Amino acid sequence: MKKRNMKTLKIILCSAALMLSSQQACAQANGSVYIEELTWMEVDARLHGGKTIAIIPTGATEQEGPHMVIGKRNTVVRYTAGEIATKLGNALVAPVIPYAPSGRIYPPEGHMQFAGTMSVSNLTYQMLLEDAARSLKQHGFRMICFIGDGAGSQLIQSQVASKLMEEWRSDGIKVISVANYYSKNGNQEWSETLPVKVSHPEAHAGHIDTSELMAVEASGVRDNLRAMHSERDYKTTGASGDSSVASDTYGRKYLSLKIEAAIKQIQNASGHAK
Repeated sequence: MKKRNMKTLKIILCSAALMLSSQQACAQANGSVYIEELTWMEVDARLHGGKTIAIIPTGATEQEGPHMVIGKRNTVVRYTAGEIATKLGNALVAPVIPYAPSGRIYPPEGHMQFAGTMSVSNLTYQMLLEDAARSLKQHGFRMICFIGDGAGSQLIQSQVASKLMEEWRSDGIKVISVANYYSKNGNQEWSETLPVKVSHPEAHAGHIDTSELMAVEASGVRDNLRAMHSERDYKTTGASGDSSVASDTYGRKYLSLKIEAAIKQIQNASGHAK
């Protein structure tokens, strides 16, 4: 009877070892840095393997002029966050937060004046960021980075990061808003070196915005509707910039500058600057 029990125990232990080995092999085989593309066991394996930086990318569901799809910022920030995580080597990317404060809902203001825009209040956005970060901390991530692709997210991300950084100081958890990705990336300076001169290249749905989406997902740009717009056009078109000379080539450069700016800021904050 004892021999039979011992044999059963050995079978169970062998099965468990094989299952663990299989899970580790699957985790290694799936090279994705996107948490939503991994199983929980694969995420757990990566955490134990040293991938302890979590990137929370934030986009927006807001109008981008007559020529770009509403999900432009979500598409771009998912791509750039993935590139940043891959280059860092020890990071994973949480699902994109697709909503941002994009204008008062009623009576509508800002981007909410255009069909399809989805806006949330500042308080809702703050709570969403906090809960996302708390979830990742609970699972064992040691550094959490907010990376936002729109102006509406920057201040609140900074405030939430400061709040959580102070709250978790004794735990050794770092939380940062990677502001350089959006505001100190060198995009505007580089645009001034182009052979074509563009007025206000950073304007909404303008040269930089359009070039970026052309580089990541060209199908999201309606080429026949690209044009030069000014602030006066905003109320009727939703665009205030010049998209007429945008290109995927320019877009790749703009994106690379944002990616490199983010990597440097994260490395400096983590104490692993290169």
